[in-house]
Amino acid sequence: MLSFKDEWNLEMALDVLKNKSVDSKVWSDAAKWIMLYGPPELQEVMREASEIATKSCFPELEPERYTENGEPCYNIEKIAEALGMTREEAMERIAEIQEEHGIKHLFDASETENIH
Repeated sequence: MLSFKDEWNLEMALDVLKNKSVDSKVWSDAAKWIMLYGPPELQEVMREASEIATKSCFPELEPERYTENGEPCYNIEKIAEALGMTREEAMERIAEIQEEHGIKHLFDASETENIH
């Protein structure tokens, strides 16, 4: 079975994102692939779009800290509340995503910086 990274390439992902009638799950997977494995300049565009979407859909969520790479970090309790789940459920889901893609998403405060 192919890994998620190997299921897509940039051309495929961009074709899906341009298609107005594609299934939402497929579109989401293409966007996720670009955010994780696309060229840095496209990752940045996707990150900015993600921040805009988060502010629009979850205005109560504000980044509280940032990673050394400038990634926003949110309070897990506030994420869980916004999604209607428990803190434990949110932690489990994020841990699953980390395991699936091999990319760290849960950070301790000591690994992040205050907002300036």
